[in-house]
Amino acid sequence: MNLRKPNGRPYRIVLTGGPGGGKTTAGDIFRREYRDEVVLVPEAATILFSGGFPRRSQPEAVHATQRAIFHLQRNLEDLYTCTSSQSVLLCDRGTLDGAAYWPEGPQHFYETLNIDISREIERYDAVIFFESAAVGGSSIEGGNPVRTEDLEEAARLDRRLRDIWSLHPCFEVIPHSASFFDKIKDALYVLHELLKEQLHIPPRVVASVLSDIQRP
Repeated sequence: MNLRKPNGRPYRIVLTGGPGGGKTTAGDIFRREYRDEVVLVPEAATILFSGGFPRRSQPEAVHATQRAIFHLQRNLEDLYTCTSSQSVLLCDRGTLDGAAYWPEGPQHFYETLNIDISREIERYDAVIFFESAAVGGSSIEGGNPVRTEDLEEAARLDRRLRDIWSLHPCFEVIPHSASFFDKIKDALYVLHELLKEQLHIPPRVVASVLSDIQRP
């Protein structure tokens, strides 16, 4: 069954949000539950930092880091687009995430990297935004070993990322919840609806997970 877009590329769905939002965990669950339709594109920043890429706080160093992440993210997406048989790419962050980390702000990021924001947004068919636990004052420890942000910084990045990605016409927010299980169920519901409505397929999911989902 070929469920790709008319231009031949898979649907691209961004999983984004502030640090500690649960997007990476959710992405892995999505991949397992929709394994015949979905492939997960790993987070570029985690690949770089886990591989020993230096992490420095000086503005020039942040510029170099975010340029590297941007180009790696783009190339990862292109690689998975041309080599994967699945119909959907779930991207653990998108190319615009770096704008939230850029010292001089998003507009300077776009100008420096010569980004046409409209065209960059059009690379993706939907965005699922996972609100950081930091927004609710909850701990964000224990998820990603390369994470360095404290609660205040995580909440600030969450706001910036939400402002950036809310420009997308298919933007879905998964709010922070005291129960991570409830948050994952909410996210599964959103992905189920995206796949059902946009790809016209009934995703094969575990009945016990989705049977009692009701979005608030």
